[in-house]
Amino acid sequence: MANVILDIAAACAFLASVASIAYTIVALIGLSRYRRAPAPRAETFPAVTIFKPLCGAEEQLYENLRSFCDQDYPEFQVVFGVSNPDDPAIAVVESLRAAFPERDLVMVVGGTARMSNPKVANLANMAGAAKHDLYVIADSDMRVDRRYLRSVVAPFADARVGAATCLYRGLSTGGIASELGAMHIQDEFAPSVLVAAALDKLRFCFGATMAVRRAALEEIGGFAALGSYLADDYMLGKLISERGYDIDLPRYVVANLVHEPNLRSLWLHELRWARTIRTVRPVGYAFSVITNGLPLASIFLALSRNVAAGLALLTVVAALRVTLHYAARATFGATGRATPWLIPLRDLLSCAIWVASFFGRGARWRQRALVIQTDGRI
Repeated sequence: MANVILDIAAACAFLASVASIAYTIVALIGLSRYRRAPAPRAETFPAVTIFKPLCGAEEQLYENLRSFCDQDYPEFQVVFGVSNPDDPAIAVVESLRAAFPERDLVMVVGGTARMSNPKVANLANMAGAAKHDLYVIADSDMRVDRRYLRSVVAPFADARVGAATCLYRGLSTGGIASELGAMHIQDEFAPSVLVAAALDKLRFCFGATMAVRRAALEEIGGFAALGSYLADDYMLGKLISERGYDIDLPRYVVANLVHEPNLRSLWLHELRWARTIRTVRPVGYAFSVITNGLPLASIFLALSRNVAAGLALLTVVAALRVTLHYAARATFGATGRATPWLIPLRDLLSCAIWVASFFGRGARWRQRALVIQTDGRI
C-alpha cells in the first residue's frame, strides 16, 4: 500500500513538473513578445493628477517621490496624502516642494473618510484636491523615469480604455532578503502576469501604477467602492472591466524598491500577498504552484524509482528556470548583478509560502494584524 501511495505521489509530482516546463516556455515567449512590443507613444497630453498615498518615511522615499515630480509632461499635478499630522513623510514632501517650486504639488493631511483599507481611505481624502480628469495612482515604494507619464497616458487615446496598469521589477536595497524579494517580483510575478494576459483579457491592476479616468472611477462608486478590500488594485481593475472598459498594459516597467530587513519581514510580506491573491483568484492561485518547478522536480526525483528519469527532468526544469531568470532581467531592465545561485532558495521559499497561504486568513500590513475574508474584504 505504501508503494502505491508513493507511486501516486511521484506521478503527481511528475505531471506538475511537466506543467511547470510548459508554463516556463509560455512565460519565455511572453517575455520575448513584451520585450519586442513597441513602446507606447502619446499623441495627446491630457492634464493628469498623480496620487501618492503615504505612510511613514520609508527607505529612499525622497528619491522615489522625486521621480514622479520630475516628469517630461506638459501639465500634471501631484497630490500627496497622509492620515496622521505627525507622519514623517510630510517633511519629505516639503523638501520636494522646495526642490520643485514650479510644480503643482499638494499635501493633504487627514480627512473624514474611514475605511477598512487605510490606503484607500487616504486616497478618498485626497480626491477633493484633484484638479484633472485622468488619475494616476502609484504606491510610495515605486520609482520611475521621466518618460513615465507619457507612457502611461498613451493608451487613453482609445476611448474604450478605462484604466491602465504597469508591470514592475524589483530594485533591491541590498541584503539577501531584499534580493529574494526582488527576484520574486521579477522572476515569478511579472512573467505570470504575461502568461495570464496571453490567455485572457487583463481584468486587474497593480499598485505599481493604476491609471484611471475620473469618469470611470465615478461609475464604479469612486474610491469608496474599494475601501473594504485589501487588494484594492485588483478590485479597481475588476470593477472597471465589469463596466465594459478595457484595461491596458503599456510597455513601461516601474521599479519597485524592495527593502526587507530580514527573512521574517520577507515571509510576512509575501504571505500577505499570497493570501490576498488566493482570495481574489482562488483557482488560478491554486494552480500557481507550477511556477515553482525546481521543488516539484526535486520531489519527483526523491520519489521516483527511475533515478535517471528524475535527474533528466530536474535538469530540464533547472535549465529553463535559469533561462527565465536571465530573460526576465533583460525584459524588465534589471540593474545590479544576476543571482542565479539564489534560484533554489527562492523557489523553495515560494513553494513554502504557497503551502502556508492555505492555512489561515491572517496577514500583517504596516504593523496591523488583518483577517482577509473569503471575498477579499478586510
